[in-house]
Formats: sequence, structure tokens, C-alpha cells
Amino acid sequence: MSTLTASLKARLGGRRAAALLAVATMGVTTAALTPQTTASAADVPKVGIVCTPSDGGVAGKPIFNLTTRTGYISLPDGNTAFMWGYSHGFDAFQHPGPVLCVEAGDEVTVILHNTLPDPTSIVFPGQEGVLADGIASTPVRSSGKVTSLSTTAAASTGTVTYSFTAANPGTYLYESGTNPEKQVRMGLFGALIVRPAGQPHQAYDSANSDFTPDREFMVLLSEIDPYQHQRVEQGQSFNIDNYHPRYWLINGRGFPDSIADNGASWLPSQPYGALAEIMPNEPSLARYLNVGTEDYPFHPHGNNGLVIGRDGHPLTGPTGEDLSMEKFDINIGPGQTWDVRFSWHDAEDYSAANPVPVTTPNLANSFIGTFYSGSPYLGRQETLPTGTPTLNQCGEYYIISHNHALFQITSWGANMTGPITYMRIDPPGHYDCK
Repeated sequence: MSTLTASLKARLGGRRAAALLAVATMGVTTAALTPQTTASAADVPKVGIVCTPSDGGVAGKPIFNLTTRTGYISLPDGNTAFMWGYSHGFDAFQHPGPVLCVEAGDEVTVILHNTLPDPTSIVFPGQEGVLADGIASTPVRSSGKVTSLSTTAAASTGTVTYSFTAANPGTYLYESGTNPEKQVRMGLFGALIVRPAGQPHQAYDSANSDFTPDREFMVLLSEIDPYQHQRVEQGQSFNIDNYHPRYWLINGRGFPDSIADNGASWLPSQPYGALAEIMPNEPSLARYLNVGTEDYPFHPHGNNGLVIGRDGHPLTGPTGEDLSMEKFDINIGPGQTWDVRFSWHDAEDYSAANPVPVTTPNLANSFIGTFYSGSPYLGRQETLPTGTPTLNQCGEYYIISHNHALFQITSWGANMTGPITYMRIDPPGHYDCK
């Protein structure tokens, strides 16, 4: 297989992945979750971005139905959290909302169906001329105060149809514009990806934004204050002055679930994994989105990224000059999106014939990670000490990536959880290595 699902399930009873670093065994809740019916496992790639199919329309005019739902997600410390979310069509709850992929110039229609006890809405930051039921979507006021940034769908049964032309390529958020300090925090958000017309493997119209097909990844960062979610579940008010996140997530999951496949069976309401699987010298693309209230300094170990765009704007000068920049820490502010091109190459060309010039420590002074192949060289697997488990499949490398604000890689105090993932480097020629 190309990723880790089968090995993780076999070794950990189908519930938790193993960590490269020492992670304590954590309990598992038995709270029932509503099954997701958006797509079967066979319909989606195991890793990378999963675009939601449109619900109709013609070429250049996609239509998406989104329905607000309530449900639960699993957290790395064994707890669950009550959430709100947008689901695809009329399907069961999922978190985060569906990834909407369109092309620049498309006339996009999004029909919101509200089942929540509160009025709600959708705003599309970065999109201009948004209509709601055919007229300009404008803020809603009550007693002189703005209660929503966009036209709302009434509580329980309301519907509103939004439409706009996706003019510019880039990575964007969509989220509730109604009482966002409650509704966005509860999970009403998702990603909108606008691709250049006719260029599905470029982030922008510029040639330096190209990436290898199927090597496009989402890094959607969010947070949870469990006390707010508990109060909402109980139908009670919450004092936003007391808001304090205790969980931080990547693509709606915490580590180690974050490295499991898209559509992992034991995460029925959390469909999106965060493992980045690439091969040497392949240009790849990471789309970073921050829907939280804090800066998230994401930190891929040993690998700079080339920032080519922010907030749906390519990094080019007024005369088209290339202003892209290399970054090690990708520090995404609240509400921001960053597009980062990256690749991996063997700079020293180490191999068994050109060995690493260090003395290997003896076994008593070594800690052998769960993903180690037994060899420091890409594509080689060697005998491990008796009793040493491994999830390595074909001599691939694993490079950890995580938020570098270390308090954000915890789950209510459980360390080495939260927004952590890996970059998996497969040996050349080993697509879907087994």
C-alpha cells in the first residue's frame, strides 16, 4: 500500500497510529459517531487533497450543496468533541467542511441548507461580488448592530443560495459569517481552492507554481476550547472572554490520526489526512490555511519551502518579477492562507557505496524509531534488532512536520499530539511501494 492505514490498524487495533517519537498509549472513547457517506474509500486518494464533486451545473458553472450538521470528532487524548460542520450535499456530519475545487472564471453556486438551532451563513473571503439569492450579500443588522456578515439561512430549515465568479487562482477559506466567534469556533469552515483555468497542476498562472500531479496537500490548522463546545452542546451560552483553546488540529485531526489515510475507517467524521507522500526531486504544493485565533508557525524539519502566494495573491511584483521566498517556519496568521512549493533531494548523495561519515552508536545508546527501515539510506531495508517493530514499507524516509509553538502540539496536556504530520519520501521508482 502507499500509506500507513493497514499497518496502523494491524498494530494498534485500528484506532491509533504509532509515533516516531515516544508517545504514551492513550485511551479510546466509545462515543458513537454518525457515519460519513460523502464518498467511499475507493473514491478518494489515500493522501493529498480530496476535492468534493459538484452537485450539478454545467462546465464552468459548478454547484455545491452544503448542509449544516452536528456531530462528534475523536481527539488524540481519547476524548471526543461536539462540533458543528458543513457536510457535502445532504450527507452526515464531517469535519472540516468539504474542500471545494473550482477553476478561475467559474461561476460558482453554493446552496446552504441550515439544520442548526441558530441562523447561519457563509462568507467567502477573497471573492468579490458575492450574491445571496440573486442580490448582493450584505451584513445583517438587528437593533443597529451587525449580527451577520452575510445573508443568513434561518434556523432549523432555512436555505440561501450564494453565487460568485471565482476570479483569481489561490487558496481561500469559506466560513460562517454569523456570530463567527461561536460558529467558526464550533467548526463551520472549509477550504476553497481556485485553480488556474486549464492548469490543474499549477497554483497560479506563473510557471514557477507548478507541482507534480497528485502531490498537492492541505494543511488546515484549527483549534478547540472544549468548554465552549460543551456549553453549545448543552444549549447554554458561553462567555467568549473565557475562550482558551486546549486542542489544536490539522485537517480536523490530531496526531497520530493525522497521518492515517484520507477516509480512514476509524475516523468516520474526519475524512482528511495530513501525510505528505512525495518522491525525490518532485515539486509539490502545500496549501496552508489558518482558521484559528493564533499564529501557527508550522515547521517542516530539514526542508525549506518556497512561498509562492499568500491570501490568494501570487508573490510577484508590479512588472511580474518573481518575489517568492524561501521559508523554514511558515508562520500563518489568523485567517491567512499561504501557498508553499517544496521538494526533497539528496544533497549529499549518500548510499551504501557513499556512506554517511559518522560512527554508528552501539545499540544500547540508540533509540530505533517506529518508521526506521534498518538503514540510513533511501530505498534500503535491513534487519532490525529482535523484537523491534517497524511500519517502514520500502526503505522510505519520514520527516516530521509540526507547529513550532510547542504548546500547540498538545491535547489538553498530552504532549506530541495535535497538528503534527510527516513528509514521507518514497524511493525513486517506488510509487505505491508495498
